[in-house]
Amino acid sequence: MKNRMRFIAPKGKPMLRRTNGKRRWALLALAAAALAVAASAMAASNSKAAFGFTASAMAASNSKAAFGFNASEVSGFPTGAAFLTGGGTYDPESGFVHSAGGFRCTSDVSQGPLAGCLAGQGVRWDTANLLRGTSFKCTGQANEALKPVATDEHTAVLLADFYRAGDGNDESFTAQLIVSDNDIASDIPGVQNVWIQGVGCATGNVNFNAAG
Repeated sequence: MKNRMRFIAPKGKPMLRRTNGKRRWALLALAAAALAVAASAMAASNSKAAFGFTASAMAASNSKAAFGFNASEVSGFPTGAAFLTGGGTYDPESGFVHSAGGFRCTSDVSQGPLAGCLAGQGVRWDTANLLRGTSFKCTGQANEALKPVATDEHTAVLLADFYRAGDGNDESFTAQLIVSDNDIASDIPGVQNVWIQGVGCATGNVNFNAAG
């Protein structure tokens, strides 16, 4: 069973202007995210124990943040692109996380953790761990600055498992991803708020409901 709770949260960084989305889309996105998480948990229970949250983790759910997102074309590295959608809930203080969704490689990926994912492959992703933070690039070019990002109430940094249909309930790839309602890469034109390690960044439809 994966460890879901190895986490010590940092102080949040100053917030940039949040990406605005239509209320209707936000509600639909969060509902879709909940369904994706439930489907992922059911699939996991067929071959492994399901998430199996402890009482302390469930207690932390009273202060969780929730998010939903859709990114149609994550790209920027020399090869490959991917579609990514989903969402879930997490607690930036305790490290509780429960998130999942759908993914598909839309062109062949030849570098990074998703190397070997071919166009049309991919079914779903789920979360291996909530990370305190990471550093990333949107293009992988040597002249691109390495950018730090931290998990807070408006940004989730995740270690995720990605699954192809032929691999069943055994993860095909493991990579970091970032979802945020801030622009995480001000040095790149446009708004970049979704990132997959070794694939690149995207402007996604993103909505966060901060913990109360």
